[in-house]
Amino acid sequence: MMHMIRVRDDFRRHQLAIAALFFVLGFQYATWVSRVPALKARLDLSEAQIGLLLMTCGVGAAVSFPLVAVLMRRVGSRLLSVLSALVLGGVLLALSAVPNYAVTLLVLFCDGIAVGCLNVAMNAQGAALETRFGRTTMSRLHATFSAGSLLAALLASAVTAATDTMAVHFGVAVAVLVALVALARPALLAEDPAAQEEAAPGKKDRRRFALPAMATLWMGLAMVFGTVTEGAMNDWSALYLKDVVEASAGIAPLGIAVVSVMMVLARIFADGWRTRFGDGRIVRAGSLLAAAGLALALLSGGVVPTLLGFACVGLGVAAVTPCVYVAAARRGSDALSLVAAMGTTGLLAGPAVIGFIADGAGLVWGMAAVAASAGVVSLCALRIQWPAPAAADPLDARLAPDAT
Repeated sequence: MMHMIRVRDDFRRHQLAIAALFFVLGFQYATWVSRVPALKARLDLSEAQIGLLLMTCGVGAAVSFPLVAVLMRRVGSRLLSVLSALVLGGVLLALSAVPNYAVTLLVLFCDGIAVGCLNVAMNAQGAALETRFGRTTMSRLHATFSAGSLLAALLASAVTAATDTMAVHFGVAVAVLVALVALARPALLAEDPAAQEEAAPGKKDRRRFALPAMATLWMGLAMVFGTVTEGAMNDWSALYLKDVVEASAGIAPLGIAVVSVMMVLARIFADGWRTRFGDGRIVRAGSLLAAAGLALALLSGGVVPTLLGFACVGLGVAAVTPCVYVAAARRGSDALSLVAAMGTTGLLAGPAVIGFIADGAGLVWGMAAVAASAGVVSLCALRIQWPAPAAADPLDARLAPDAT
């Protein structure tokens, strides 16, 4: 019994440390995005220039794959996660003092690269935690990203109520970020998932260029279409409610809220579902639920059916990225880096593609493409070799009597 208690406590200590990394990423992103209007006013930017700023950050994350792959092999996920988190803090300080638009573009491009590094490193840590303890936890880790975004929004509201000075706001945010990283660092895992497999005899030298395996490409495609679905719902749900369903101004924003709340709730409970049913079944069933729910909402029309359809999307896609990250991490750091980069590309390009479809054929067809993307995830999931179900998070499981 005492041994099981120690194992549970060790798991919880590592889990909280890794969760801090996910929290930091959501917290940092929401912090600087909350001050985009202030940046726009200070630098006298147009709407198009703001759009380019946001895209520059995404491009930096998308093209970070070669650098991330090299850094993961050379320094490992533990050090890379700490360094990239600290760089993200430096980005906030730099944004509070940028003198012009060109420097802002450069800073946000660097922000994107650091985001790409931390995204891969923290997911590698999460996969390593599941491998070491044989327990599911990745979905809850992803839920803490949303918690970080929420706290950042609350902090922004509180600080800006007291002062409009961006340097004060970002200074407080950096202090929070550095404190979290300092507290988390000692409990981060030293090893990376699949490290022993990569070092096993007969494995190719990863320093040489090689085309990714088909298994990795299927994971990447699942990630692309999963993030297209997730990103497009965040960007287009409110407009669909307003322009197509003709919902009131007070109802239209509920589209984003419904998707977000369902995703957070699903990620809190998804680790238990993964334990019971396995990652493959969860991804296949979830993506089919998202596709069918949204398709029925588009056919039915009306505010209530639409919100129910959006809820199906949030519930269905919530576990897709955590499960794919776990599967990719088990194939090594290169596979994880590539899959993460493809996911970032889908998140960046997806809403724009839906916009082009909506512009040419109407927003209903644009949202139909979102439903189709969710369906493609289910097809890709059929070709992925998923890990065997692990034990439940000890938070959800009672300790069994000591057999000895």
